[in-house]
Amino acid sequence: MKKILVLAAGILQIPIIKKARKLGYYVIAADGCADAPGLAYADKAIVANITSEEIMLEIARKEQIDGVIHPCSEVAMNVMGRINDEMGLCGISRETAVRATNKHLMRLAFEEGGAPSPWSTCFENVEDAWKLYCDTDTQEMILKPSRNSGSRGIAKISKDLCKTEFAELFERSKAESRDKSVMLEQFVKGPEFSVEIIVWKKVPYILTVTDKKTTEAPYFVELGHNQPSCFSKADVEEIKQAAYKGVLTLGLDCCAAHAEIKLQDGKAYIMEIGARLGGDFISTELTHLSTGIDMVAAAVNVALGIKPQLEATEEKHGVCIRYFTPSPGKLVSISGIDCLKRDSSIYDYEIYCSEGDIIREVRSSTDRNGHVIVVKKTVEEAIARAEQILQEVNFNVL
Repeated sequence: MKKILVLAAGILQIPIIKKARKLGYYVIAADGCADAPGLAYADKAIVANITSEEIMLEIARKEQIDGVIHPCSEVAMNVMGRINDEMGLCGISRETAVRATNKHLMRLAFEEGGAPSPWSTCFENVEDAWKLYCDTDTQEMILKPSRNSGSRGIAKISKDLCKTEFAELFERSKAESRDKSVMLEQFVKGPEFSVEIIVWKKVPYILTVTDKKTTEAPYFVELGHNQPSCFSKADVEEIKQAAYKGVLTLGLDCCAAHAEIKLQDGKAYIMEIGARLGGDFISTELTHLSTGIDMVAAAVNVALGIKPQLEATEEKHGVCIRYFTPSPGKLVSISGIDCLKRDSSIYDYEIYCSEGDIIREVRSSTDRNGHVIVVKKTVEEAIARAEQILQEVNFNVL
């Protein structure tokens, strides 16, 4: 029986742990939190610091694993790469992992390889960033952490900021960055997408393109996703080609990949590419519902060096996820929730808050308060029903 080590055991990792066991593999789940919910679903649970290369490498050797996966997260990507290097396992190297989790290094790789992406510069010091901000003619820019995810610390800025305002936003991004550096880059105006990919033997297999719904500036928090894309064939092909080239440029292999791309005036720009399954249920639920392809099983298999099944084995649907984002304040009550229980088109839902909780302004993905996944015959029907549900469920706040 092959053994796979799953780094992290939170809610988003549970489908991967379950799937790996269903495929007949022995699953070892590791997390730094003893209460991590995914630990209960593994064959063996280990509480350890998954961001420590030495600790996790020692565990991997002791357990004699055949593969390692770090799904829907990036905090321990370098650990996964180091284990692959030291044990000769299938998957990305540590060098590739570092490049795929540092947005600055990623931008440099895209520039060198000719993959389409915005211009970008990385700073540790606010004074240096302020100088470039003042010297450039670009009217709209983005400040973002060089190492983070989930829309944390991102802010859109324009040329009318005073130095104090700029410094506040810079320090906010820096506080969210795992390496305490901040990127100042071109703002690409247009719709945002993700591309779900499996890379096997250095060939990227694009499974689908996901349309994204986000908040407006300055935070751009993701509020929902649709599959398949509602955009034209020409737009979708442009997005796919950019993602394909980006994956090759980064040197990803034997892994899942999640590319985030924006489209401006018909041209695709790569925002970033993660060497992992996408979060927000995109890879774990939406992709198999819309394509019929079990992306989770494919990701588990490539991590073990097993050729993935990339043909549809399930029925294809239109699918949509929307997040509940009530107004800030103290939550008094939730009404209309019965509609979530009696609608057969609802594939899954969850409310993350309770009466008495304080609802925060939506500045990152951690500020969302629930989700609903709707499955219909077409994506347009799924979107319409999901948006209707957002109106039917009322979060009453003071």
